[in-house]
Amino acid sequence: MLAAMKVGMIAPIAWSTPPSHYGPWERVTSLITEGLVKKGVEVTLFATANSHTAGKLHAVCPRGYEEDPEIDPKVYEYLHLSEVFEHAHQFDLLHNNFDFMPLAFSRLVSTPMVTTIHGFSSPKILAVYEKYNGHCHYVSISDADRASTLDYIATIYHGIDIENFVFNDKPEDYLVFFGRIHHDKGAREAIEIARRCKKPLVLAGIIQDEAYYRTHVEPHLNDEIRYIGSVGPEKRNEILGKALALLHPINFDEPFGLSVIEAMACGTPVIAFPKGSMPEIIEPGKNGFLPGTIDEAVAAVKQLSTLSRQACRQTVEERFTQDRMVENYLSVYEKILRKHKRP
Repeated sequence: MLAAMKVGMIAPIAWSTPPSHYGPWERVTSLITEGLVKKGVEVTLFATANSHTAGKLHAVCPRGYEEDPEIDPKVYEYLHLSEVFEHAHQFDLLHNNFDFMPLAFSRLVSTPMVTTIHGFSSPKILAVYEKYNGHCHYVSISDADRASTLDYIATIYHGIDIENFVFNDKPEDYLVFFGRIHHDKGAREAIEIARRCKKPLVLAGIIQDEAYYRTHVEPHLNDEIRYIGSVGPEKRNEILGKALALLHPINFDEPFGLSVIEAMACGTPVIAFPKGSMPEIIEPGKNGFLPGTIDEAVAAVKQLSTLSRQACRQTVEERFTQDRMVENYLSVYEKILRKHKRP
């Protein structure tokens, strides 16, 4: 039944799917889509026109609105969603990766919809999820990122295409920060940890908060603390794989953290503050450490030699692969389709 299933996959349109550099929601949507296609599922990807898929691409937005300032986000978000729901009858199931907005259209069609909740941007959006609780099906991406007022059909951790991450057992003598340049991600804390350890630091990621960058990052840049901008898949593999460790001193309850498992896939351990999903991913003393303070993070850097880089890779092979993620989504699809018997 599943191989003959037709799925409408709803991607965000901030970036292309998959993104050329930044775009975690789009990246995960692509990994799910391509994994389903490999298993024989007929998938139509609703995404930007410059997206790529082995399935069928359906697009009205030419490029991501973060890539082209001439594209009005609201106009194209509604054009994007109208295409999805005007064609909903063609599918057995809709899989929403586009936050809360598609929920508002879900009762206008008979096609069941599952929504992967990639995180809550604000407590205010919970009202929409609560309205459609029980009608739509929700998947959380970690147990830590569940709202107590919602019902969930499953927790499915993100997976990555591990074959595209090269294991490196001979790291160079530097630390890496890989994420948005923003208070939430802890770029300032990463710089402080590296300086106190007297280790070089490479920072990579988009500048999401210009004032934060000017105040907490730019004044500290030198030969030892380097910011290299946002990097694509090839450079990402190199930067993560050659590092002694990924510094992830987050200041918010992170729903998941793709860079954490991407680093581990390269054999690179992770030093992260124990917020959000981090305790679900990192096993202290095996694939990283979970220090509660900067002082403890500095001490953790000095203990990196006690960790096995092979164990970091093994964590991803066992728990966070694309294939494992796709199999879990197929199980959810099957459960939903048994419940919604449509002609």
